[in-house]
Amino acid sequence: MSGFFEAMALLTRVPTRGGAHTERAVPWLPVAGAFIGAIVAGIYAATRGVVGPAAAAALAVGAGILITGALHEDGLADTADAFGAGVNRERTLEILKDPRHGTYGTLALVLSVVVRVAALSGLTGGGALAALPAAHAVSRAAAGWMLRRWPAATPDGLGATYAAPVTSSQAGVAVAIGAVAAVGLLGPWGLGAIALAALPAWGLGRLAASKIGGITGDVLGAAQQLCEIGVLLLAAAAAHASGAVGWWRG
Repeated sequence: MSGFFEAMALLTRVPTRGGAHTERAVPWLPVAGAFIGAIVAGIYAATRGVVGPAAAAALAVGAGILITGALHEDGLADTADAFGAGVNRERTLEILKDPRHGTYGTLALVLSVVVRVAALSGLTGGGALAALPAAHAVSRAAAGWMLRRWPAATPDGLGATYAAPVTSSQAGVAVAIGAVAAVGLLGPWGLGAIALAALPAWGLGRLAASKIGGITGDVLGAAQQLCEIGVLLLAAAAAHASGAVGWWRG
């Protein structure tokens, strides 16, 4: 269980017994992600009938941001600013390290929150209890795969800390757990969820490799956000699709 505590220490503000062996967290990333998603889904399901779907979705997404300390949102904003600027490698890395957010970053944050709230509000409580843990699990599994697939862009920072010691087996376990969570929770729609996690992770990894020579912690955060959004949009579409089946449609 030490890996789980490592993963929770990385992904959340929850005090844990995380230690020095950070690479142990990688196989547990989707497990910790599913745990976070379950908390967010529980908040949505508990408040949906009281304040309505839209307000409940806003509360739930906000709670998730508080739990994670906006770690992934910050990565999304920094990545949008850096890659949207169209500058050279050195300047791109400087922007990634800059804690301030520009126009691209601000717009990315707004769109991320709005789309997640809108997609979640289209689900029932039961749908959220399946879709959110799946989305959070596969998005963290995608980040674990990226750590093995691409090198760190710089010798320091979170990307370098985790990427160097990650083995193929550790990344493979993370991917397998994420895939099992997606299919187990979403049924056949889980296959689409896996694809919607793999595509943005691969695309962003390729983009980062071409622009800065590898990945950083901010790039991983951005990938998580894009993957989560994709899975939630798929769940919202499936919930409204004619003939769609699964207990999670509720």
